[in-house]
Amino acid sequence: MRIFVTGATGFIGSAIIPELINAGHQVLGLTRSDAGAKSLAAAGAQVHRGDLEDLESLRSGAAQADGVIHCAFNHDFSKFVANCELDRGAIEALGSALVGSDRPLLVTSGLGLLAHGRAATEDDMPPPPNPATYPRASEAAGDALLARGVNVSVVRLPQVHNTVKQGLVTYSIAVARQKGVSAYIGDGRNRWAAAHVLDTARLYRLALEKGADPKTEPGARYHAVAEEGVSARDIAAAVGRGLNVPIVSMTPEEAAGHFGWLGMFAGLDIVASSTQTQQRLGWRPIGPGLIADLEQMRYSEA
Repeated sequence: MRIFVTGATGFIGSAIIPELINAGHQVLGLTRSDAGAKSLAAAGAQVHRGDLEDLESLRSGAAQADGVIHCAFNHDFSKFVANCELDRGAIEALGSALVGSDRPLLVTSGLGLLAHGRAATEDDMPPPPNPATYPRASEAAGDALLARGVNVSVVRLPQVHNTVKQGLVTYSIAVARQKGVSAYIGDGRNRWAAAHVLDTARLYRLALEKGADPKTEPGARYHAVAEEGVSARDIAAAVGRGLNVPIVSMTPEEAAGHFGWLGMFAGLDIVASSTQTQQRLGWRPIGPGLIADLEQMRYSEA
């Protein structure tokens, strides 16, 4: 298949490209820069110029493809609400080029606020999009396309990691470096689900291939979860050892000033299961765990 990938030069997208190519697929990668175009060509992908704000570039890229993987997202969390709306518009544009076909579209979402006090499953649904409480609209946009007959599925991401990046943990490392302490909130028992980037890339390929199978019902939700939950205290301890800074507990009130925008996530319990995903796709994560990657990270180079 010829697969159009948004976010193709990003952390996850750049791992998805070789995964697809090695499985015999062709890749058309979205980029807005000359450097990105050079990187895509070097990886063996074709280049499609554009960005998330250029909706026509998204529609034309999707129109040329047998399937679409949308993993681009602007991670400037100081403009989180605006970036969630940008994501919604991008999904709508991609899907509009697929109406009337059975070509699969994979939409990327997250695991936050799916469940309270237990591991979220693929059957759990996010709350309705709300700028004040839950601005991310990826799944709502996907559901709207599903109602129009688009063959859309969702991949929900945890903290995706290797020894260079680790999702939200990357930002907590930056805070710890700046403030001179590695902090967690309260007793640090809240946990974050996690998966290695190569396992995540393999899941995207398997989900796309599953979506292209005419026997598969559209609308599936997949959890790219290798570890259901790694405790905030264990994460902070690994970061503290890596940076050689004290590891401290903070109250929620102290954390608000310490973490900045990251404070909205730092105390959340984002735990999830991937049992259904593994059964449906035959996906078995084999990569290192989050703490193992944090222990191997070269903090002096980060």
